[in-house]
Amino acid sequence: MNSTQEHPFAEFIKILGKGKKGSRPLTQDEAYRAMSMILADKVEPIQLGAFLMLMRVKEETAEELAGFVQAARDTFNISRHKVQVDLDWSSYAGKRRHLPWFLLSTLLLAENGVRIFMHGAGGHTKGRIYTYNVLEYLGIQAASSIEQSLDQIEQLNFSYLSLEHFCPKLYQMINLRPLMGLRSPVHTLVRLLNPLSASHAIQGIFHPSYRQVHQHAALLLNQSSMAVLKGEGGETERNPDMDCLVQSVQGAKLVDEQWPAIFARRHVKSENLDPQQLAQLWQGKISDEFAEATIIGTTAIALKLIGKADTQKQAHELATHYWSTRSTL
Repeated sequence: MNSTQEHPFAEFIKILGKGKKGSRPLTQDEAYRAMSMILADKVEPIQLGAFLMLMRVKEETAEELAGFVQAARDTFNISRHKVQVDLDWSSYAGKRRHLPWFLLSTLLLAENGVRIFMHGAGGHTKGRIYTYNVLEYLGIQAASSIEQSLDQIEQLNFSYLSLEHFCPKLYQMINLRPLMGLRSPVHTLVRLLNPLSASHAIQGIFHPSYRQVHQHAALLLNQSSMAVLKGEGGETERNPDMDCLVQSVQGAKLVDEQWPAIFARRHVKSENLDPQQLAQLWQGKISDEFAEATIIGTTAIALKLIGKADTQKQAHELATHYWSTRSTL
């Protein structure tokens, strides 16, 4: 390329970087074209770094996220499949203060016929426990391909697949965090991917302001049933010590629903995060009221989202029933 000729990707950096008065967000189409170029390796590393950090400073709009997600979906090599997935569950944040009790919520749902596809990535933030690293404690093998995930869902109603196996370029980008020192739009857009076109999707975020952005982006992506909540540590996990605002898309409507705290007093954080406790709690070998309320409360939100319960009370009662009658073998 001629050194005086402007690179095609420079268009998008200029839109974002023209200063306080000259810059603006990308349109959905511009975001789509920008991410399409990135995923096709048609940008220089310095351009990618500039783009991600400019996006980080201004924060993503719903239109930008929708464009990014659509560009990513266009790269997935996923043929039409006969397996109907009920619930897309993203798991990218990792846990720091508590164990990932939400995993037992997914197993509880799977045991009761809900087909769940979980996708995530681990290791991009130091000091966190990632889903991929604790699956073995529950006797679960992570899938290594979309085909294997589909087989697992058909047989077990649950599968976990790392981002690296269905969108390696995004996986490389999410792992730039230690180099940049900051999260990027990739950490947001991956939660919205829904690679297997599940009929329902649930997402957890850490920063409350992102709830509405996820909600509006899902609407733009024609995801007719999704829910997003401020999850414990940024994962899709309800903290039973706090009120939980769930913002969702139901058909073409945006719905906000407050789930009250389960406990009046907050619990003290455990000093020892031992992943073996996940299996021990499931098997009934230990008891933990905070963990059990987390599992039941998270399950209840999912049950209401997928239409297994009409009210919070019904959802909580059904989730409690699932927990008390689970197979502990």
